Amino acid sequence: MASADLRQELHCSICLSIYTDPVTLRCGHNFCRVCIDRVLDTQEGAGAYTCPECRAECQERPAMIRNIPLCNIVGRFLSARPDQEETGIFCTYCIHSPVPAAKSCLLCEASLCDKHLRVHSKSAEHVLCDPTTALGNRKCSFHKKVLEYYCTEDAACICVYCSAGEHRGHHVEMLDEASEKKKEKLRNVLQKLTTKRAETEQRVQSLQERRREDQGKVADVRETVTALFRDIRRQLEDLEKRVLSEISRQEQRVSLSVSDLIRQLEIKKNELSGKMRHIEELCNMSDPVTVLQEPDTGDLCDTEDTERHDTQVRGAGDLDVGLISGTLHTSDITGINTGDLCDTVYTERHDNQVHCVADLDVGLSRTLHTISDIITGINVCFYFLEPINILLDVNTAGNNIHISGDRKTASWSPDQIPSETPKRFQWPQVISTRGFSSGRHYWEVDVSKSGRCMVGMCYHSIDRTGDHSDIGYNNKSWGLWRWWYNNQYSVRHDRREIKLSQNIRCDRVRVYLDYEAGQLSFYELRDPIRHLHTFTTTFTEPLHAVLCVWEGYVKISGGARSQ
Repeated sequence: MASADLRQELHCSICLSIYTDPVTLRCGHNFCRVCIDRVLDTQEGAGAYTCPECRAECQERPAMIRNIPLCNIVGRFLSARPDQEETGIFCTYCIHSPVPAAKSCLLCEASLCDKHLRVHSKSAEHVLCDPTTALGNRKCSFHKKVLEYYCTEDAACICVYCSAGEHRGHHVEMLDEASEKKKEKLRNVLQKLTTKRAETEQRVQSLQERRREDQGKVADVRETVTALFRDIRRQLEDLEKRVLSEISRQEQRVSLSVSDLIRQLEIKKNELSGKMRHIEELCNMSDPVTVLQEPDTGDLCDTEDTERHDTQVRGAGDLDVGLISGTLHTSDITGINTGDLCDTVYTERHDNQVHCVADLDVGLSRTLHTISDIITGINVCFYFLEPINILLDVNTAGNNIHISGDRKTASWSPDQIPSETPKRFQWPQVISTRGFSSGRHYWEVDVSKSGRCMVGMCYHSIDRTGDHSDIGYNNKSWGLWRWWYNNQYSVRHDRREIKLSQNIRCDRVRVYLDYEAGQLSFYELRDPIRHLHTFTTTFTEPLHAVLCVWEGYVKISGGARSQ
């Protein structure tokens, strides 16, 4: 009786069976997890959730906490009972106290314990099976006979009358035989599902490990970037101090020079005042002899001395901008090592789909490129340049290129076939008359909105004919190509091409040369100015501006500027 009482306490009030994975609500009542989930699902949209036992209400779906002690009690209770008692089915004929059933008779539709089973009829029509409460499901609903066969064609369990009636001629198997075949199929499916689950668990573990590695990489990159910008800020502060110190030093030098000149000019002014008074006295004398006996006054106005002082004043008032610019240009801000920031990213393939686990390289490259642009802008903005005229050399203009009368515009002209000369290019390109062998210079061009063209620089010794004479296809020329049909820039040198941004927004390009530093840079002159690319090398010959036009035109805007 104690066992029966305990069994009642272990029953779920929803399914009326022993708890399966019991959970507890806030009110303290226990239910099978599946049972309470179904009940709560039916209460969706009702405005409140209620406990099936005490009707306690909750505005939000209550959290279900697994009742571990109750799970342990249920497990121990089921393991301590005999196998037949675990079914929860009792003998139909033991009416005084519940006795677990050993078998169920399909004909009698009754369950029997071991005692009543010994006196039960042994005739063939009394079919015994494991204890069950669904005895009616084991009989044919039409003939009320025990189901003994399985029709494979109709996938139905049938009795002996069904096999001779509507299922005549069908392939029929005994229930046990058909059941074993289906069990074999289910075992195969179970084996596949088990393997699939193991593979899925392995993938989950692998992805979790990948995530931990990724988090570690992100932390390392974040620390590196923080250190990088901290170092940049420190170097910028140091550079600011050096530049301001140089300006202060020059200010002091200029101030001292001007003060010294002021003293000299004050002395000169006093001397001039004395001479003026003396002359006024002579002018007021009435005695001509005295006036004529005075020395000649022409040496009183020393114009050369005045001009010398004026030159000194102008010279003392000029800041040495080149020195300030040099201080900025020689700063080692660009020497920061950023190579360790670009980490190789990895991807994980899962069910034919590639999921990007980490993508740090592109963002960091853009950040570093922006830093490079800022530093380049700092250096370039302090270059105080004077205009120098730049003209195209008509004698070098190749086929299909027309040079304007002012020698500043090159345009595509299919009918333009000039006479051949040793200096003339085979391709539609032309170089400038002037070359640059030192200093810093830049020049700007306006380009047409259609066609394709190139701007750059080259040595005068470049070949004029053959495949190697095309700009960018040899080691003597550097060029920026602009392709309007695909909205893209690219740069070429020594037959190597690098494709740049696909985001052309304006029609003006700047070419900047620092000969001593071995740098040739290209900029798109929009607002703000955008750095496109910089070639770095050692120049060995004077560089000439070069244009190439395949459709459209290129026009030199103003003159070149140099420092």
